[in-house]
Amino acid sequence: MKYAKNILETIGNTPLVQLNSVTKEVDALVLAKVETFNPGNSVKDRMALKMIEDAEADGRLQPGGTIIEGTSGNTGMGLALAAIIKGYKCIFVISDKQSKEKMDILRAVGAEVVVCPTNVDPDDPRSYYSVSKRLGAETPNSWYVNQYDNPSNALAHYEQTAPEIWEQTDGKITHFVVGVGTGGTISGIGKYLKEKNPNIKIWGIDTYGSVFKKYHETGIFDENEIYPYITEGIGEDILPKNVDFSIIDGFTKVTDKDGAIYTRRIAKEEGIFVGNSAGSAIKGLLQLKEHFTKDDVVVVLFHDHGSRYVGKMFNDEWMRERGFLEEKITTAADLIKNHVNEPLVSVKTEELISHAIERMKEYKISQIPVEDINGFVGSLDETDLLRSYLKDTNVADKPIKEVMGAKYPVVKTSASIVEVSKLITKENQAVLVDLENGKFSIITKHDIINAI
Repeated sequence: MKYAKNILETIGNTPLVQLNSVTKEVDALVLAKVETFNPGNSVKDRMALKMIEDAEADGRLQPGGTIIEGTSGNTGMGLALAAIIKGYKCIFVISDKQSKEKMDILRAVGAEVVVCPTNVDPDDPRSYYSVSKRLGAETPNSWYVNQYDNPSNALAHYEQTAPEIWEQTDGKITHFVVGVGTGGTISGIGKYLKEKNPNIKIWGIDTYGSVFKKYHETGIFDENEIYPYITEGIGEDILPKNVDFSIIDGFTKVTDKDGAIYTRRIAKEEGIFVGNSAGSAIKGLLQLKEHFTKDDVVVVLFHDHGSRYVGKMFNDEWMRERGFLEEKITTAADLIKNHVNEPLVSVKTEELISHAIERMKEYKISQIPVEDINGFVGSLDETDLLRSYLKDTNVADKPIKEVMGAKYPVVKTSASIVEVSKLITKENQAVLVDLENGKFSIITKHDIINAI
């Protein structure tokens, strides 16, 4: 009989799959190392088990201990599976930009999950780096993994993933392309491949808001490059010890939008349901296509599974809210389609200004049309209210008609986006859309900006 004695024995030996559609403009043979076939559905299963086994061997991890780590989700999953089999507890610290699916999955396999804010400096006590370190110091019989600087991370890929790729390509691989986060995957695989053939090129995929590309090219750690980004699993605002820049031949950066779009394209065009970093890797590979020839064999690694992004990149509403859906927007109807069925929020001329303020707060809007029994007669926006307050601090108790501005222009649903844009000015903050059924919708500067 052939069977695994436990789930950990199923880690590795993932397939190499030819890509045919998303890379059709690339002359080379492009092969995807699909790491979702690991039991935890990601490449991180490999290094998670290796880090645990090495920590057990040298006594850092004791029987019945607690494993503590800051993770974007996938390393946590790999650690949790090993912890289940080996009898450890887990506490994982995750940033709030990670998908809800990742957090739910970690809890499903018995881990305690601590969520930290994304938009703070790495050394801020609230950051997931700082919180995980603190928990590691405070928790009895615990081991803080620190995948960023843990040498077992890269070693796992040097010993396991890279030999698989070399064997699967019969040593014909010419380029390796992969997203870079902790650096373990690219450094471990890159080191092995270059030892086999120094001519193999190793390309890292970075994201905007991360420091890797500029640091590799100039040696400058530019804090001005650090800002929040949506892409998960790649890029950093620190320099992990596992990133061996001497092994990497170059980086290319991919936008959040392109990463999300190509994540969806891989699923729809190749039938491979993978995560956000895979989309970034494919877009990055396309950006590098001039480096490849028809005789080359390019291997790109797909880190994790698409099920962890169902509420994000694979959700039309989430994509639309961020302007990531490649939709043609040409008319007023296109601009209001996300809120066309919502009732228009308005106020009456005889209501008090305090009522308008309450309504604007409740619906989180910056402008509001004013009506009387005959229809729309005026408007209010934040600028009007502030100007009125500076003149009279008791303005909240006055009727709206005393401070309202001009009424908003009204257009038909067929009005072009150019026509609508011209109507929104410094003095006029919105345009009303006649839905031709006695109802109206509203277009604001925010809607126009989202459409750009």
